[in-house]
Amino acid sequence: MKTRKSKIKRLIVKSRTDNLSSIRNFIREFAEEIGIAGNEVGNIILAVDEACTNIIKHAYKSHPEGQIIIKLKYSDKKFTILIKDYGISFKPEQIPDPDLQKYYRQRKVGGLGLYLMRSLMDEVEYVSVPGKYNQVSLSKKFISNP
Repeated sequence: MKTRKSKIKRLIVKSRTDNLSSIRNFIREFAEEIGIAGNEVGNIILAVDEACTNIIKHAYKSHPEGQIIIKLKYSDKKFTILIKDYGISFKPEQIPDPDLQKYYRQRKVGGLGLYLMRSLMDEVEYVSVPGKYNQVSLSKKFISNP
């Protein structure tokens, strides 16, 4: 009989930028518990950080009392991060991939969050029920055994 390693954890924070470090630590600790190492942990943290920063800036318009719920799940060699908020929704399919050369030439700052999430994670899904909630799901699959 094959045993499966399965684990779930949850964190709820207010939509303040000073909570981003708590979120990063939460992700790092969970990733280390399930055996994910090195660059992969950093990539996952960066993707989550971008998602949460977008929620704070855009969904909650920097209002510090919004709620961000983060649920971490590891099962069948797949690490999934569900990030839920109750702020303003948006349509990610309307955000085009950036022209990175133009972006670099113009020395822009910011605006690459969705692109980074899509580049760093295997799956990025966004669900919005306007007036109720938004949820982004970020997943990473592992072939070797973390």
